[in-house]
Amino acid sequence: MAIKFQYNKTSLQGLEKSLKMRVRTLPTLKNKESALRLEVKRAKDDIQRLEREVEDRIAAYDKMLALWGEFDTSLLTVDDVKMSVKKVAGVRVPVLDDVLYTVRPFSVFNAPKWYADGLTQLKELALVGIEREFCAEKVRLLEYARKKTTQKVNLFEKVQIPGYEDAIRKIKRFMEDEENLSKSSQKIVKAKREREALDTE
Repeated sequence: MAIKFQYNKTSLQGLEKSLKMRVRTLPTLKNKESALRLEVKRAKDDIQRLEREVEDRIAAYDKMLALWGEFDTSLLTVDDVKMSVKKVAGVRVPVLDDVLYTVRPFSVFNAPKWYADGLTQLKELALVGIEREFCAEKVRLLEYARKKTTQKVNLFEKVQIPGYEDAIRKIKRFMEDEENLSKSSQKIVKAKREREALDTE
C-alpha cells in the first residue's frame, strides 16, 4: 500500500500522528485476536460436546426403537426459542435462554405409560439440538470476527506501519538535504561576498 505524502512538515506531522495511532492500537488488536481465537476454540469444544450428547441420547433411544414406532410425534412441537445477545470479545453472539414447547393433551389411561418419559426425553433432545445450532452460529460469528481482526493486525504490522515509517524517513531525509543545500548555498554566497569585498578594497 503506497502511502501518499508531500515533502513538508505538515505531511510529516500527519504521518507521525497516524503511525503513533497504529502502533498504539496494534497491541489491542493482537489481544482481541487471541481472545477471539480462544473463544472460537471454546465454542468448537462446546459443539463437539453437544454432538456427543446428541449421539449418546440417540443411542439410548435405539434400545427402545420398537416403542418409538408407536409414539405419536404430533404430541410435542417447538413453539418458540427465546434468546438474548451477549458480547464475547467484542462480538455480539446469540445465547439460548429458553425453548418453549407445546404438548398436545393425550389420555394418560389410553396411551402407553412411557409417553410422559418419552416427551421429557424428546424435549431434552430438542434442547440439545437447538443449543448445538446456537453454538454453530456463535462459532461462525466469532470465526468471521477473528479473521477480520487477523487481517487488520497483518495490515497494520506488515503494510501500514512499515509504510508510514518509510514515508517519514523519506520526508526527513528530503528536509535534511534541503537544509544542507540551503546552508551550503548560504556559505557559497557568503564566501562570494567576502571575495567581492576583498576585491573592491
